[in-house]
Amino acid sequence: MNDSRPSSPEAPPQDLWSSILDSVSSSRSIPAKQILLLGEPSSGKSTLASALLHKAAAEEVQEDQKLDFALGYDWADVKDDADEDTLARLSVYTVPSSAASYTALLPHFLPPRTSLPHTVVVITLDWTKPWTFIDQLYTWLSWIEAWVQGDGSRELQIVREENRERLQAHLQRYTEPSAEPLPATSSLSETTLLPLGPGTLTHNTAGVPIIVACTKADHIDDTSDGLGPGASGMGGMVKGKGGEWEERTDTVMQVLRTICLKHGAALFYTTPLPQTLQVLRQYALHLLFMPPAPSPGLSTEAVAPVRNPFPFLHKANTLDRDRIVVPAGWDSWGKIAVLREGFDAKAWGEAWENDIEQTEGEPEQAGARKQYSSLVPDQGPKPTPLPPFNNPTPEQVFLAKNYDENSKKADRDPRASFRNPTENPSAGIVGPMGSSSFNLPNVERALTEMEGAHKAPGVLSDTIILADPYVWGSNATRGPAKLLPEFVELERQGDRSDSYIAINVRVEVRDGRRADFSGPSEQRGQWRWGRSRGRIAVVSLSTD
Repeated sequence: MNDSRPSSPEAPPQDLWSSILDSVSSSRSIPAKQILLLGEPSSGKSTLASALLHKAAAEEVQEDQKLDFALGYDWADVKDDADEDTLARLSVYTVPSSAASYTALLPHFLPPRTSLPHTVVVITLDWTKPWTFIDQLYTWLSWIEAWVQGDGSRELQIVREENRERLQAHLQRYTEPSAEPLPATSSLSETTLLPLGPGTLTHNTAGVPIIVACTKADHIDDTSDGLGPGASGMGGMVKGKGGEWEERTDTVMQVLRTICLKHGAALFYTTPLPQTLQVLRQYALHLLFMPPAPSPGLSTEAVAPVRNPFPFLHKANTLDRDRIVVPAGWDSWGKIAVLREGFDAKAWGEAWENDIEQTEGEPEQAGARKQYSSLVPDQGPKPTPLPPFNNPTPEQVFLAKNYDENSKKADRDPRASFRNPTENPSAGIVGPMGSSSFNLPNVERALTEMEGAHKAPGVLSDTIILADPYVWGSNATRGPAKLLPEFVELERQGDRSDSYIAINVRVEVRDGRRADFSGPSEQRGQWRWGRSRGRIAVVSLSTD
């Protein structure tokens, strides 16, 4: 009897469960989609970001308390209509302004080669500053064109071409939403694609889905005279709601639609009301899940159309000024001209071409930006004029100029009175000039001349000539000794026998040995006196 048991099954490979998990994960992977939100400060980007992510809007914050990051980021899961399955993970990137220091960061987080097929760009324009519309559109559209150039690799070039074909097919296949279901026999092969109309998708070489969102459209009707330009809607551009008001606002919309048409972009007006923001979100998701363009080698047999999980069911609206909806692919030059007669979409398109093609350094041409500035004058706050520039003369230059002028005047030189004392014997002497003086070489000669003039002790002659070799000699090194002449003239003052004048110096004899003198501030000090046989002689001078 053969009691051999059946062989046991082989053990499953160790990576079986890993392969199963990988297959399930790949089949149920959540695609990542991005929205790039561009706009200047205070243009409503925060409100749009909250609406696109289907989150509650943040509370209003005062302008001076707002905190902007170099690059804002937030995300949310996108659910289906039943709010059961997660269809995508939506990320929203925002930049504070168009400054190069901010926009230079975006290619690092959104490299065009990988993010271009999954990105929608939203450009925000502020209706409280309508005079900035065209300049801001030019700035942001130029940046988008530079961003998609990337590193110029062959892989990026293929992605750009595929993206362009996808956007062009989307514009050509656009149909007005209808409540009636599509025929069951409809297929991509049976749809006849018409060529794009004039002025449609002439730019946007990479086929980037673009939405121009004009925020704060509720301020269009705000005509309060007491409000400033920042809150008065058109900022003083129009007054009232007459024909001029309607003509200006319609012309602004026609210009925006003409530019959007050339870039294959959509135009939306939004207000803080949830309805307008919800419509914008639905259209953004519709563009994010835009199906790829059909392959040129597609069989003529019926092929099931690629279904967009987020169909856009809102019709175009160009009549309600605060909730304009112009989907990409709907507009044309004819529809733009119908809104207001007299508008030349072709001329405005050519003017926009001049702005785009103009290079730096070339003479300014009659572009759309210049024409728009005459249509909507700038009502923004003007910078405060600077005070007149005061360029003072440097101190050294001023002093040198006055020195040169004064040096030419001989009477302004203070050293002239000391250079030639023989030419001016009275130089430095202040007081009565009728007295006689004698220039004696030494003290002995002065004393000899005074012997006959002395009458009696205590009674002095009217004029006494004295010399002090200690003061006026070579050893004199301080005080006024260096400024006074060699000989000193003493003159009797009045009837007092103890009062004399010496070079504007008042001498008061105290005890026959020492006396104080007073005079100019630079000649204050003490005289020392000596008596010899009833005569007085100056023997020393000391300064305080």
